[in-house]
Amino acid sequence: QVQLVESGGGLVQAGGSLRLSCAASGRTFSSYTMGWFRQAPGKEREFVAVISWTGLSTRYVDSVKGRFTISRDNAKNTVYLQMNSLKPEDTAVYYCAARWRDKGTVTRNPDGAFDNWGQGTQVTVSS
Repeated sequence: QVQLVESGGGLVQAGGSLRLSCAASGRTFSSYTMGWFRQAPGKEREFVAVISWTGLSTRYVDSVKGRFTISRDNAKNTVYLQMNSLKPEDTAVYYCAARWRDKGTVTRNPDGAFDNWGQGTQVTVSS
């Protein structure tokens, strides 16, 4: 198990940027595939991005490609989500998630089998 704590959310105008951080506990962070999800009011939780435990592979939902970048710093036990050119439709609670590295590659299984979740951080984009 790994404990996850997100930070970096807030209120930003459309076209602006935010960087979310997710700090993980434990000494095995580098063996976890990490993902970001979001949930807007009245909607189901949605996959946003994933990064492999090696950091070499990433995948994104189509709606954020070219605007969001997921990255990780294993020395700091932290995964990031850089969000640029934000749109009002990006407004949601953003969740960090982790799964052990043997639960599929990010290519074959980008958004499944995540079993460790943070508490979420609110991102609000005003028009």
